[in-house]
Amino acid sequence: MTVPVIDFHIHILPPDRLYASVQNWMQTFVSEPVGPYLERLSTPEAVLDMMDESGVDYGVVLAELSPITAGMLISSEETVEFCRDQPRLIPFANINPYLTTDPAGDLKRYVDELGVRGVKILPTYHHFYPNDRRLYPLYAVAQDKGIPAMFHTGSSVFQNSRTKYGDPLFIEDLAIDFPELVLVLSHSGRGFWTDTAAHLTRTYTNVYLEIAGLPPQNLLRYFPDLEDLADQVIFGSDWPSQPFMQRNVKDIQDLPISQEARAKILGGTAARLLGLPMN
Repeated sequence: MTVPVIDFHIHILPPDRLYASVQNWMQTFVSEPVGPYLERLSTPEAVLDMMDESGVDYGVVLAELSPITAGMLISSEETVEFCRDQPRLIPFANINPYLTTDPAGDLKRYVDELGVRGVKILPTYHHFYPNDRRLYPLYAVAQDKGIPAMFHTGSSVFQNSRTKYGDPLFIEDLAIDFPELVLVLSHSGRGFWTDTAAHLTRTYTNVYLEIAGLPPQNLLRYFPDLEDLADQVIFGSDWPSQPFMQRNVKDIQDLPISQEARAKILGGTAARLLGLPMN
């Protein structure tokens, strides 16, 4: 059986919808002018080309509405259109509770009418705690529809981010109150809370670590029991804001853990959550 490689964390970043502060940060590690770089990569064809170069079979493409931080203004509708007729690209919605009066209704519509396969939640960028009871109807929809809810956890370099909202401990309430809801901890509590994120994953079978933004070669330092956690660990690159998809895949392939564990991290776990085929 061949296990697919899945990148669970891909963005659409046209430069005209990204604040200068973010572009200036990206310029520190992009070797060409960042505006043309992002413009060139903001097409489905460019994403698929990078996936092919990196040996990635499927990619999760994330909507994001973050007007007070990064300036990323990519709607769920636009993300679905970006992925249309591209079966290797999987659209996730984004719900910003300050930009809608009906988060749960919006998510239900995105799933039923647009076919999104998951939802990204950004407490650090949108300034709310993930266990806010006002969002419980949204989580109930996600659980009912059988789609993953993915949360930004941990730190961020972007202006106006509020790190306190990124503590994964607040997601413990959701793990208990929505036991059938898949909860994905994007960035695995990067910075302050990798231990907290790992503890939640060990404790609750519906909590998963997603490793975008963590140097893959250091994963065993963050998570010494990575081998045992592999059933609940998901690869993500954060491409193109982190332009290292190909290198990150290779670094995971080089980790001193079993081939079975590497295959789960690189795609087996994500394929199971997304209902993707194993060839």
